[in-house]
Amino acid sequence: MRTVLCSPGSYIQQEGAISQLAGEYAHAGSTGAYILVDPTIDSLYHDSIVSSFDSGQVPYTLAVFGGECSDAEIQKHVALLADTDAVIGIGGGKTLDCAKAVGYYGKRPAIIVPTAASSDAPCSRLSVVYTDGGQFDHYLPLPENPRMVLMDTELISKAPVRFLTAGIGDAFATYYEAAACVQSSAITMTGGHATNAAFALATLCHDSLLADGVKAVSAVKLGLRTKAVENIIETNTLLSGLGFESCGLAAAHSIHDGLTAIPETHSYLHGEKVAYGTLAQMIMEDRPLEELAEVYHFFRAVGLPTNFAGIGIHDVTDEQLLHVGELACSPQDTMANMPFEVTPADVANALRAADALDKEFSVGSH
Repeated sequence: MRTVLCSPGSYIQQEGAISQLAGEYAHAGSTGAYILVDPTIDSLYHDSIVSSFDSGQVPYTLAVFGGECSDAEIQKHVALLADTDAVIGIGGGKTLDCAKAVGYYGKRPAIIVPTAASSDAPCSRLSVVYTDGGQFDHYLPLPENPRMVLMDTELISKAPVRFLTAGIGDAFATYYEAAACVQSSAITMTGGHATNAAFALATLCHDSLLADGVKAVSAVKLGLRTKAVENIIETNTLLSGLGFESCGLAAAHSIHDGLTAIPETHSYLHGEKVAYGTLAQMIMEDRPLEELAEVYHFFRAVGLPTNFAGIGIHDVTDEQLLHVGELACSPQDTMANMPFEVTPADVANALRAADALDKEFSVGSH
């Protein structure tokens, strides 16, 4: 049996890391960095981003991300790489996925600098590509992980708490999808089966979220960097990233992809929709009531959605949910990694059942 564990070349987590970016870039290139940055982050942290390059007279080109990780946006930046020899992505998940794809097509190493612990995308050898209108289009598997992932804990702890919460939602799916893939002996995007090490990381991811998630969210609401915050930054990014990539994705993420067909969900973050997909997966698996109650209670405590309204859906029709299920069960997605057959109707029923079950769990009863 072929088993595979993938990881970034380096994972560095420390306060003030973004002000040392030129020194970290020196490990990957020398002729010039192509810095792709989220527009909001550029407006807030432009001086911190470029200060080490300017003071060290290290050449760079700074470009602002257009907002959607689409084929058109990726190719726009590939055409601008010129004499640069590494791509540095700074921002949220779509900015980082775009930077990885630009590095791939431009044959340059990628350095990834998340400005929030909002998803498990930074460490992975994968970009999620959307249409220009924001609907999921396809996964872009990459031949290698980022050369480096750099997490500035001081900056991340001051990001809006919703981003950390969304990262918790993305990370919470890791264990449940990993367990499904291990049970079904699925082939992951790495081209092999899960290693014991990867499943141990996925399990640690789950346990760390329950141990420190509420404490971290409480601290970040005040812009504080505590040990719990640092633990959850690592959990959302490294543990979940290694766990999902080297164990596999299953129902939760494919349901997320299907949900993007409902325009009302577009203003909600990836991890928020993945969290709701996790609830639907747990229902399809017929998880014990006590376990479901624990997860619903935890989601409420950290601010994750537990019903349709939590992802912007109101008065949804059976036809809409069946369409979500059809997209989620597409052969190009990851539903087939579940250890049993799942139909579009199964997905539609689980989505509605997750909404109904929310009403059964009152906020203070568990």
